[in-house]
Amino acid sequence: MFDFSWFAQPDAWAALLTLTLLEIVLGIDNIVFISILVDRLPEEQRKKGRIIGLGLAMITRLCLLATISWMMGLTANLFSIPVHPILWNMIPYAAEHGGQLGISGKGMILLAGGFFLIWKATKEIHHKLEGESETHASTKAATFGAIMAQIAIIDVVFSLDSVITAAGMADHLSVMMLAVVISIGVMMVAAGSIGDFVSKHPSIKMLALSFLILIGTALIAEGFHFAIPKGYIYFAMAFSLGVELLNLKIRSKNTGSVPRP
Repeated sequence: MFDFSWFAQPDAWAALLTLTLLEIVLGIDNIVFISILVDRLPEEQRKKGRIIGLGLAMITRLCLLATISWMMGLTANLFSIPVHPILWNMIPYAAEHGGQLGISGKGMILLAGGFFLIWKATKEIHHKLEGESETHASTKAATFGAIMAQIAIIDVVFSLDSVITAAGMADHLSVMMLAVVISIGVMMVAAGSIGDFVSKHPSIKMLALSFLILIGTALIAEGFHFAIPKGYIYFAMAFSLGVELLNLKIRSKNTGSVPRP
């Protein structure tokens, strides 16, 4: 099953490095989602929740990689939905396939994950807007097992792209698995800082929840073969985050300044 003959191949090491970096980039949204969920737990359980959540993500990706041939089979259409000609310009896939929109196993998982992300992010935003009392009550109601179950569900969705990317970039299963283990290790180190930062700054948390809605919308669009270039999504997220970081810096300056008499 594992072939380690690639140790003497420079191109395999290049693939390992590239794939590890890609896995880290693709895992940023996973870290944000886990950080927001574990923020509902008592303070003493949050670090444990982040570590276990990322551990579940690693196990999910390794299991999916072990069944890579089955994973690639998920791209085959299970059934088709007729699309009205008026919508063909919006969905090029339908126009190219005689007005039929094919839905694959991967598509169904992406659709379910996209709707789950939008629902969860909207619910969290609602709790945030309702005020501290409702948020406190909902935190009490959140159990460690329930949070871990939600993380496990969404880890499957976040793992799909990374696993399929790995299959397209590396020829050796051991290279793919090693890249996943290294990337998750890096994310475990960074998760605490990211989680604490999101937790301490309410505006950043609201921005992160908005990102999850954006990601959920992109997953639904991809499930319907309407792929939104990820570069656009990452640029929008990076630009919004940059503006918010400038706002935080300005607010901290104003807070620290001495008012004039």
